[in-house]
Amino acid sequence: MDTQFIVSLAIILATFALYIWIAVYNNAKGTSDFYVASRGVPPLYNGMAIAADWMSAASFIGMAGTIMVLGYDGLAYIMGWTGGYLFLAFLLAPQLRKSGSYTVPEFIGDRFQSKTALIIAAICTMIISFTYSIGQLSGSGVVIGRLFQIDAEFGTMIGVVLIAVYAAFGGMKGITWTQVAQYVVLIVAYLVPIIFISLQITGNPIPWLSYGHIVSELGALDQALGLSEYFAPFENGTKWQFLALMFTLMCGTAGLPHVIARFYTVKTMKAARWSAAWALLFIALLYFSAPAYAAFSRFILMTQVAGRKISELPAWTTSWVETGLLKVADQNADGILQWKELVIANDIVVMATPEIANLGVFVIGLVAAGAMAAALSTAGGLLIAISSAFAHDIYYRILKPTATEKQRLNVGRITIVVATVLAGIVALNPPGAITQIVAWAFAIATGTFFPALVLGVWWRRGNAKGTIAGMLVGLSVTLGYIFAAKYGGFTILGIIDTGAGVFGATAAIAANIIVSLATKPPSQETKNYVTNLRYPEQMTYKDGEVYMNE
Repeated sequence: MDTQFIVSLAIILATFALYIWIAVYNNAKGTSDFYVASRGVPPLYNGMAIAADWMSAASFIGMAGTIMVLGYDGLAYIMGWTGGYLFLAFLLAPQLRKSGSYTVPEFIGDRFQSKTALIIAAICTMIISFTYSIGQLSGSGVVIGRLFQIDAEFGTMIGVVLIAVYAAFGGMKGITWTQVAQYVVLIVAYLVPIIFISLQITGNPIPWLSYGHIVSELGALDQALGLSEYFAPFENGTKWQFLALMFTLMCGTAGLPHVIARFYTVKTMKAARWSAAWALLFIALLYFSAPAYAAFSRFILMTQVAGRKISELPAWTTSWVETGLLKVADQNADGILQWKELVIANDIVVMATPEIANLGVFVIGLVAAGAMAAALSTAGGLLIAISSAFAHDIYYRILKPTATEKQRLNVGRITIVVATVLAGIVALNPPGAITQIVAWAFAIATGTFFPALVLGVWWRRGNAKGTIAGMLVGLSVTLGYIFAAKYGGFTILGIIDTGAGVFGATAAIAANIIVSLATKPPSQETKNYVTNLRYPEQMTYKDGEVYMNE
């Protein structure tokens, strides 16, 4: 065994031991613990948990790689994913917390007094979360595959076992506090390498201030090689795709069921708002660093790897070639590796950068632990969302209202295991890159939950039939466009599959409004309920009057 393997394995096992200890200590003993952590999480820690839940393998592993490959066009991911939290903080999170629901489907079912709407929302939750979890399991496969120098598919299988056991045990209470620890691990693992690389290349340890100079140098290198400039806009897609992707990610953020569920774990509406504020701060630390990561990694590859003899390539290339995620081919048989002959997958840039920059075995191990923390934290939240959609919203609310606490917990845990295995099977041969798969989940959330929740909270006239029509139409249009664009080559204004949410949301909002206006309006009691959601907890709205609660 080499030193790098031993150090990486030791760091990962140490962090796993910490997560397991936290999960055991905070084991869910009832459904309130399992689904909403007994609504007792302080805003600061909830913000950290939200950030860990949010910063998935797509963010940790795939974000910098996507920006490295796409350049300017990759910034749509950063602007969309961060901007969406403003939508969530102001439009939905406090109001949904005041509703007292456990899940998004439960809120939709109660708001519209419809079991059909609840069932459709639960199905949408499972589709969104399942799609998203494929990306997380694929990401865990990348990390484990590199650690053991095995194929990423075998790494994914190991990840399935780890995540299934981990998520099924603690429920939301255990996952919340493990996510706090995972945030600390992943953000330290992300920032340490980029600070050292910045110091190594520019002499400045503050990457957010130093990488602008490197971007300028990349532009000159691109021109010399006859490539499109790294910072030139819309070189990898149309401006409409950029805007559609940004819209999809923003609105999808505000509609993701596993993220919204985190706001049910605090005590008050005020705490929900502060949770969103803290989360935005913690998330910005990583997202502001991703462009620097991308620029530094590209610069090192272009100046220290490309142009070298194939026989003299750095040792790190061999280990990554064995994972199947790096391809080195001397296409013109001149013995020199040209830039265009180096094929590096988006999903390995962050994982490989410490090796590329020769930062030492401890940093390499730390990044591996951070990547696993990112995949585990988000996977846990997603699996709880799937579990709650089936065990709470369908099994308990629809199929067996007389189920005991023990029966509901057992069904929830079984659902987690089954969902993890199924997602793992798909992740063995993922249909796209991690960021692409995740973007599909956001597109589906944009086309289904974002219109339903925004109209449900802010439009009193909306009714059950309109919301059902909106969710069904939005889901159909979004999935239809994703398949047509990816497999059929069909696009509108150059908008590809990752921007499908803009069409789904438009269709859903139109269907919701048209059907609601064409059918019977909701009762005055329901209208009062909707208006009451907009007032702080100490106030209650009823029949045109606002009352102070005692």
